[in-house]
Amino acid sequence: MEFECQQSIEVTKDLTNCVEDNSPVHIDTIRSSLETESINSEPNHSNSCSESECQNLEITKPTLECPLSITDLPPALISTIFNSLDPKELGIVSCVSTTLCGVASEHHVWKQFYCERWGLPIVSAPLGAGFSDEKSWKELFVERDFRSRTFLGRYSIDVLYGHTEAVLTVFLLASAKRIFTSGYDSIVRMWDLEEGLLIASSRHLGSTLRAIAADTKLLVAGGTNGFIHCWRATEGLPSLFDLSGSEKENTEFRLWEHEGPITSLVLDLTRIYSGSWDMTVRVWDRALLKCLKVLRHSDWVYGLAPHDTTVACTSGSDVYVWDTNSGTLLSIIHGAHVGNTFSLVRSHAGDFLFTGGEDGAIHMFEIINDCDEGDVVQVATWKAHSGSVNSLAFEFPWLVSASGDGKLALIDVRKLLRTSRSSSGKRVSRVNNVEPPQRMLHGFECNLFSVAIGADRIVCGGEEGVVRIWNFSQALEIEQRARALRGIRLENRLRRRKLQIDMISKSGRANRCLVAAKKNQITGNQSGVWHKKHEMSGELKA
Repeated sequence: MEFECQQSIEVTKDLTNCVEDNSPVHIDTIRSSLETESINSEPNHSNSCSESECQNLEITKPTLECPLSITDLPPALISTIFNSLDPKELGIVSCVSTTLCGVASEHHVWKQFYCERWGLPIVSAPLGAGFSDEKSWKELFVERDFRSRTFLGRYSIDVLYGHTEAVLTVFLLASAKRIFTSGYDSIVRMWDLEEGLLIASSRHLGSTLRAIAADTKLLVAGGTNGFIHCWRATEGLPSLFDLSGSEKENTEFRLWEHEGPITSLVLDLTRIYSGSWDMTVRVWDRALLKCLKVLRHSDWVYGLAPHDTTVACTSGSDVYVWDTNSGTLLSIIHGAHVGNTFSLVRSHAGDFLFTGGEDGAIHMFEIINDCDEGDVVQVATWKAHSGSVNSLAFEFPWLVSASGDGKLALIDVRKLLRTSRSSSGKRVSRVNNVEPPQRMLHGFECNLFSVAIGADRIVCGGEEGVVRIWNFSQALEIEQRARALRGIRLENRLRRRKLQIDMISKSGRANRCLVAAKKNQITGNQSGVWHKKHEMSGELKA
């Protein structure tokens, strides 16, 4: 029995190596190797035991008459194989058989696909997106991926009036269907996302507001005087925040430590991140309201993007990546743009950075191996604008840029990503010549300072002092109706064509007679055939 155990272990190792190497399992090779090993091993076995024992011991050669398939593998090995596939490949596998369809559809990797791109789904889904506990992760992923195509469809534009001066910052809170805006008029305004109506306005805060951020529990705005003005959410209030401060006390407060204008603010579950023209990025504890870390730079800080325990920020023309726990500098990109790097955004998984600069270019960088020093690689570059790129927003797969030339650019980065779920992690197709933006949105007469994307909408604000909402929520429905109408028109056209063909076929004999008559006109002068026939008929009569 020792011989048989060793043999089976070797076969299992060979099969496992074939699967790990993504190479096809050659049945004939395995069968021949097994037979060879069995033949070569028989003498050794007879030498190791007596003749009586050999007579009682039956050595059976392994037979592989039935061809192996992936369904014959252990479930754990099948799960490991599925972990190395991307969504498209996993969808193809699910079409092979009903067994694989059930396994692939219920596989846990769909949750990972979804969370890497968009994070956890919103419980109270906005705009009727239809998130439900009854849906599987595959259904949620397919639905969200399908709706990401809406930004190539038709749209409507809503214009929000209320600000008296330029709008410098906009923030879209999709989970609560709210838009927050502010600017030179020093007032924070809260709008309803669906109706486009003004819900509430704050008092005059005393200085220009260049940054704003919010979640369902906290709203923060940064002023040029170096303060961070905060509002706590009021329980039971439909609008979440009491901007006027008339409902309850102690819901409005300020944080002071910056020595210059605050240019960027970001919230996560436990911290507040703020960047300023005092050349520092400060990390705050949300519960204690105290500054935990101060990250110092050599130039003005324009933008920041945290993820987990790291934060990326732009200072002058450079891009820095810091560890927020230890305060150490992990990586730096020198001269990312010609001139200042005004905008920065990060993918939800944190492995890609997008920067926009004064030179009008947009760069895409990949952070590899948890951002060890020197492991930030440039992937692609777009030259989409003739003016500076003042703001960027990202929702997979769309990167949206707002520029001083008064245009919005929509870039689909999905083609640049080639996901490989192996031990080596994610890989990116590094290309020199990338496609231009898939869409440009025009209609602005002056600079655009801020942009946000979410819930099938793009929100932007600029120098003209209004907020514009590009609404794509009905794009798929409009496209479906348009396709249905095109199908009806095509069906009617084919029906008319068929009727014409039927009419022509029914009158075909008459038409052929007319054509023959036109070709062979019978006259006495043109041919002697008629005269001969006439003479013959006369002779017969005689």
